[in-house]
Amino acid sequence: MSKENPWKKTGSRPIFENPWISLTEFQIINPVGNPGTYSTIHFKNLAVGIIAIDDADNIALIGQYRFPIEQYSWEVPAGGCPVGTDPLESAKRELLEETGLLAENWAEIQRLHLSNSVSDELAIIYLAEGLTQKEAQPEETELLEYKKVPFEEALKLVLNGEITDSISVAAILKVKCLRTLPSLNVEATDR
Repeated sequence: MSKENPWKKTGSRPIFENPWISLTEFQIINPVGNPGTYSTIHFKNLAVGIIAIDDADNIALIGQYRFPIEQYSWEVPAGGCPVGTDPLESAKRELLEETGLLAENWAEIQRLHLSNSVSDELAIIYLAEGLTQKEAQPEETELLEYKKVPFEEALKLVLNGEITDSISVAAILKVKCLRTLPSLNVEATDR
C-alpha cells in the first residue's frame, strides 16, 4: 500500500477560531475519487504530560471536573505548550502549577497524536523523578485536587477504566512497559 497522501484538497474555509484552536472545513477528493468535506481541529499548543514518580514509587495525580465530557477525571499533571517554545520548560511549569512539585531528573518517554482522525494535537510525555514538594500555583480556571498514589494502584485504575485520559493512560502504561522490558529503557535527558 502506498504511503503517499490519497486525499486531495480542493478548497478550505475557516469555521471557528479562538486562542487555543481553529476549526477548518476542507473541500476534498477522498481516496476513492469522490468529492466531499473534511473538518479538522488545529491546536495552537502542544500538549505536555508528566508522570512524576517519587522515591516511594508514588505518582502524582490531579483530579478535576472536565467540562467537555461532563465528568470528574483523575489524570497525570498536564497542560499546554505554546508552539515554538520549549516543551520541557512547559512540562516543568505545569508540574509546579498543578502539584507544587519540582523534579531533578526529566526524560521524554512518549509522543502521541491524541485524536488524529479530527485533529493535529501532539502530546509529549515526560517522566519526572527526584521530586521536591513546593507550593502549587494553579491557574484561575483550575479547581484541582492533588494526590499521590502508588504506581501499581494507578496502573489498576487505568486497567479498570477508571483513568480514561489518553495522556495519563499512555504515560502509565509506558512506564509499566519500561519497567517490564528493560531493553526499552530511556535515559534521563533535558530535551
